[in-house]
Amino acid sequence: SPLKSDLSKRGIEHAPLLTTLGADNGIGVAFIMALLSSTDVPHPAIDALFTIDEETGMTGALELQPNMLNGKILLNIDTEDDDELTIGCAGGIDVTGRRSVSMEPSMEGGQAFDIRIKGLNGGHSGMDIHKGLGNANKLMNRVLDAILPFGVQLASIDGGGLRNAIPRESVATVVVPNEHLDGFNAALEAMNTVLFSEHKTTDPAVQLTWSATDDPIEVVSAEFQHALIAALYGLHNGIYRMSPDIPGLVQTSNNVARVLLKDGELVVMCLTRSAVESEKNELARALQMQLELLGCEVELSGSYPGWTPNPQSNILTTMSTLYRELFDGAPKIQACHAGLECGILGTNYPDMELISFGPNIRGAHSPDEKCQISSVQKSWKFFLATLENIPDVA
Repeated sequence: SPLKSDLSKRGIEHAPLLTTLGADNGIGVAFIMALLSSTDVPHPAIDALFTIDEETGMTGALELQPNMLNGKILLNIDTEDDDELTIGCAGGIDVTGRRSVSMEPSMEGGQAFDIRIKGLNGGHSGMDIHKGLGNANKLMNRVLDAILPFGVQLASIDGGGLRNAIPRESVATVVVPNEHLDGFNAALEAMNTVLFSEHKTTDPAVQLTWSATDDPIEVVSAEFQHALIAALYGLHNGIYRMSPDIPGLVQTSNNVARVLLKDGELVVMCLTRSAVESEKNELARALQMQLELLGCEVELSGSYPGWTPNPQSNILTTMSTLYRELFDGAPKIQACHAGLECGILGTNYPDMELISFGPNIRGAHSPDEKCQISSVQKSWKFFLATLENIPDVA
């Protein structure tokens, strides 16, 4: 096939994995490019839609205007299990808190340490939020709270990265009075044991480490330090509500994705998801108020709608039948807690039938991201059969 030829040119048929954001979305681009470059694949007239920034705000889809597309059916190649047909998803909104922080000279007669949380698995903040994976930002906050009694001064925090990734690592720099070093070390050793005990099933490689470093010139005040730890403790992270209508589906959640305290500036970034627009906004409002209590200016941005399932669509009937014929089994028809562009596209094209599918992808939004090659072949076969049997939609 054109796809196989394209992969072969890159030597990928000999590699076990496609990695690091070449899987999620990249494989969908490969499907479309292979189709466009082919001369022997039967298909109806198509619009090929490529959008930018799907992972970091869906800004491409948000700019798509009505009447730009002619198609009546949208095949979205962005589902991460090859036996699933996705017909609904959550919407999302970015919550960002920022404020300037007054700094003061660090103590004399103290030792500075870099405290690190590492070894967490991370993962997709929508698809993996139900797994109970450790969030490095929330765990670091617990660690900082545990060492407060030893007179530590906080200089900086740098945890997490992208909003849609459960944070895997965090590092904080603190100064400890020399007379409290024994207690400080004992508290961290105890916390290391606690974190491993709590996360040995979900994150067995989790580690809490600390090492001496050069003294920072400036630290935050004790008052702000206490307020920050309290505020971060209060930020909801993880599942907020399960769907009362679809068993096992997360309806609303939040990911405390990024905490950065550096050079007198604080930034806290969250991604709030929900299949229910009012509930999404309610949780975002709660986070906003919590951050405002800390003195942050809070921006709610990048809001995108969910995608309401249509279990009676013609394309779902067609693809379900084809799946049974091709693979001798029934597909799983589901909605997901991830944010897919279908919710945005459906707003501008309310009469369009939407469906999402794709090959097996694991570790999305992490350095372990990979796509199963044999599953790509299966999904490509399914894609071609679907193009040959597109139903008529008025």
